[in-house]
Amino acid sequence: MSQPYEPMPKITRQVPKLSELKPLLGFQGPTLKPAARRLSRAFTIADLRKIAKRRTPRSVFDYTDGAAEDESSLARSRDLFTQVEFEANVLRDISKVNLETTILGGPSSLPIALAPTGFTRMMHYQGETAVAHEANNARIPYSLSTMGTTSIEEVAKLTPDTQRYFQLYVWNDREASTALIERARDAGYQALILTVDTAVAGNRRRDVRNGLTIPPKLTPSTFADMAMHPSWWANLLTTAPLEFASLTNWEGTVAEMINKMFDPTVSFEDVAWLRSIWPGKLVVKGIQSLEDSQRALDVGADALLLSNHGGRQLGRARPPLRLLPEARRKLGDDVEIFIDGGIMGGEDVIACLALGADAAFIGRAYLYGLMAGGYLGVRRAIDILRTEMRRTMQLLGVSDVKDLGPQHVHLT
Repeated sequence: MSQPYEPMPKITRQVPKLSELKPLLGFQGPTLKPAARRLSRAFTIADLRKIAKRRTPRSVFDYTDGAAEDESSLARSRDLFTQVEFEANVLRDISKVNLETTILGGPSSLPIALAPTGFTRMMHYQGETAVAHEANNARIPYSLSTMGTTSIEEVAKLTPDTQRYFQLYVWNDREASTALIERARDAGYQALILTVDTAVAGNRRRDVRNGLTIPPKLTPSTFADMAMHPSWWANLLTTAPLEFASLTNWEGTVAEMINKMFDPTVSFEDVAWLRSIWPGKLVVKGIQSLEDSQRALDVGADALLLSNHGGRQLGRARPPLRLLPEARRKLGDDVEIFIDGGIMGGEDVIACLALGADAAFIGRAYLYGLMAGGYLGVRRAIDILRTEMRRTMQLLGVSDVKDLGPQHVHLT
């Protein structure tokens, strides 16, 4: 015979006190800056990309977002990052995490550097000024491009507390190239980054279809775009003309400029020439094979940047992440190896470090932040990467970036 159920005790109700309600209320005061409001809703680099797409004209966004040919080079890089498997250790003290490291002999608060990007003021009127400013605040290295829209000297003033590098394209006019190198030396740049994967321009189909020119021209389609992005156009038209800081202004497409101005005869002998005239660190950017990695070191490079130009040059290029562990095994532990291409989060950076990179160079990720909100957007991108790197290391059971290694990662 079943036992009778005991009656449920009565729950006493009461009117809550204001002091008890306050901790439950999630309301915050209004944010007056529109950019800050937008960025407060960005929790990943992908979120910044979505905001950037809404904030900038299509041709400008596509220039940053796109890649060469069918864009499979970029897609392969991203796909490879998604195939990375982490192997975590537990029961480790991860109460404190050290993300500080040394890059090219100088300190960096994070194991990343901001990569060189051209035409940066086209993405947002604050351009390199915003990016260099935030790199200096974060104490991470900043790389200025030959095709930058802010001068070598001005960027030097903006980065008194962090490392600055100058990225070089060798032009047909060697005297002009030499003059840039001398200006970078005189302005205290610690490293020269020679980009070697642009003998000719890659076929960036989005730019061709959009008819992108530098600077953007006012056409019937751009007038229509103006209606959709009035603030971008207002900023472009009411600030200094969009032009290159290191060369005479150019009017035409990016591909036309590369094919006219860049020297297609550049060889390993030119790396040796640069070594003879540059007193600082020399990095060769655009290494895509084991053979070239060793040859670059043999002629004087101090470090290598494994890169396929973010997938923007050779279609179906091999992902740098695939080359990375092979290069580390071949070259040993004493050579500084950096990597870029397809890095869109802190987990990606940690994977690069575990597979043998000394640091990762970030490009598109901070440009999405710049387009989304100027200097605040760049700051947000760096904050996102920092937070994701720290959390990933804690979950891996690693408290210092120098302790990351192949035991923490599998690449399928």
